[in-house]
Amino acid sequence: MLNDSEQFDRAKSMLRVLEVARRLAAPCPLCELLDAVIEAGRDVLQADRGSVFLYDQQPHELYMITGTGLEALRFCADQGLAGECASKRDVLNIPDCYADGRFNQEIDRKTGYRTNSMITVPLVGLEDKLVGVMQMLNAQRGHFDDEDEQIALALAGQAAVAIQRAQLLAEQQVKIRMEQDLNLARDIQMGVLPSALPVVTGYDIATFSQPADQTGGDIFDVVRLSRDDAQEDDPNSPVLLMLADATGHGIGPALSVTQMRAMFRMGLRLGTDLHTLRQHIDSQLEEDLGGSRFITAFFGILDPQKHEIDYEAPGQAPLMCYHAAEDSFETRDASGMPMGIMASIPHDVVEPFAMGEGDIFILLTDGFFECQKPGSTKDMFGESGVQEVVRKHCNDSADTIIKALVQALLDYAPTQPQADDWTAIVVKRV
Repeated sequence: MLNDSEQFDRAKSMLRVLEVARRLAAPCPLCELLDAVIEAGRDVLQADRGSVFLYDQQPHELYMITGTGLEALRFCADQGLAGECASKRDVLNIPDCYADGRFNQEIDRKTGYRTNSMITVPLVGLEDKLVGVMQMLNAQRGHFDDEDEQIALALAGQAAVAIQRAQLLAEQQVKIRMEQDLNLARDIQMGVLPSALPVVTGYDIATFSQPADQTGGDIFDVVRLSRDDAQEDDPNSPVLLMLADATGHGIGPALSVTQMRAMFRMGLRLGTDLHTLRQHIDSQLEEDLGGSRFITAFFGILDPQKHEIDYEAPGQAPLMCYHAAEDSFETRDASGMPMGIMASIPHDVVEPFAMGEGDIFILLTDGFFECQKPGSTKDMFGESGVQEVVRKHCNDSADTIIKALVQALLDYAPTQPQADDWTAIVVKRV
């Protein structure tokens, strides 16, 4: 039975636990909170040293972090006294550590510190989730007693909830930073897209791009190629069309296609011809992407005087041209391998697309063709769906055709989230 002095000390300890609980309720970084928990444990349990191990559920490990937030130690959550405490979720009170075979004396030998007594307490938070383990070493009274166990459990309960809250706050902050980074990446990517399309005599051009994520793996460009004897904004000058689709979608593919677009623009400024430009970009991408990723692309030159589109299409297919006079579609395959893999393999020499009056050239990334109905892995919008929409709107503007294609996808899979990026260039001879 405790004497009056000891009862008074216990009461003071419980009051300190309540005071600690109020302090732990204040939001702070996780590493600062852990320091506060350790100091509180040393205070209320009158211990010499203390530590907190956090529980990582996925690898089933316990780990310790330093005051700077870096990991200092990680081990299996079944290992040692801390692991036994975590597994059993029970207090382990060791009055003489060197007399207990479970205690690892090697740690003392390495640190030069002598551990006499130890109390190990599970940190169990909301929804009965294991948060970690708290250890206190060397009670000033020689050992930890039953009352200390109750005080330690009370502190552990408050600490576990506070740690859960701090971890949740840290996760939210990471998500916010990621969201900000993604928004910045999206702004950069969208910023390189042409803000206005060049006017081309006898032609109507429209574009569209909608990524599946905040950043997409698609990109397009439409830029005038001024002739030597023409002004830069001459509507009779050829226009270069570019569309690219990197594998996947997100930041990685977005960086790849933005890099490709930058090389593309630089090549144009240096006056490089279409075939050589494709070769150089392909070789550079093979070095940069390392063979694990690739980009399908289309590079085309619309000549409004010859009324044709000369092109190279590494991996980009199908290519479609609606011929108004015959009310028929001309469909072609890619002219070579996707960019970034096997750049040395030669590409096919292709004939230009001839653009008669009313003809429509349709350039789409695979997100249009591969749009699937809910619950199906086979039923896709496909080439037939695209052709049906284009034929129905063949007398409308290029912009109307693109809007009709997008609406057709939404009608085709009304409850299906967008699985891939949608990017389009439509060129109509008027």
